Amino acid sequence: MIHHIPNVLSKEQVQYFREEMAKVEWVNGKVTAGTLSATVKQNQQLSEDHPVTHHLSNIILESLGQHPLFLSAALPLDIIPPLFNRYEKSEAFGFHVDNSIRRIRGSNDRLRTDLSCTLFLSEPEEYEGGDLVVEDTYGYHEIKLPAGDMILYPSTSLHEVSPVISGCRMASFFWLQSMIRDDAERHILFNLDQTIQTLRTQLGDQHTEVIQLTSLYHNLMRKWAEL
Repeated sequence: MIHHIPNVLSKEQVQYFREEMAKVEWVNGKVTAGTLSATVKQNQQLSEDHPVTHHLSNIILESLGQHPLFLSAALPLDIIPPLFNRYEKSEAFGFHVDNSIRRIRGSNDRLRTDLSCTLFLSEPEEYEGGDLVVEDTYGYHEIKLPAGDMILYPSTSLHEVSPVISGCRMASFFWLQSMIRDDAERHILFNLDQTIQTLRTQLGDQHTEVIQLTSLYHNLMRKWAEL
């Protein structure tokens, strides 16, 4: 399931990010690519170890921790700290699948990549091309969101960033392990949670149907969650 997560960052925060990233030297994006994906990856990244990367990553993680739609859709167990990339003219990242296991920066811990995240830091009109293209059972989805919005999609998906024709595409990218490994089960819980939230607004927290559905949600979480 592909989810559009709006307003992860405000426009003011995006501008701050852009100003901070402009002060830093960029490196070849192949440093975080697997053996096969490195052959189709042409972009630039901020160094994983740079203080600016750490600082901006923490801002994103703090925002996501307070974003109800993200929490409902992802049910995150652990998140790899966000990284940052940019694509300029003719740069692209051909079709690939993300590595299944990744190391968490600054530790020897690893996580299973259940969901991939792209947080857009350039407005769609600032660049031509550079679409995130994600394949699922319904075909190919071309995605280009407003700056500050994020796309969340299964890491099992074949995907690419199409060549940038003009301008500059900047984004943050990262992965997470969900408490719910299976995408279909995660989707069921998301739909159930959204229904509960709607009914709470309409009927109140103590309505019988709200309580029953909330009980069902938590019992399914007990059945499916991996901690």
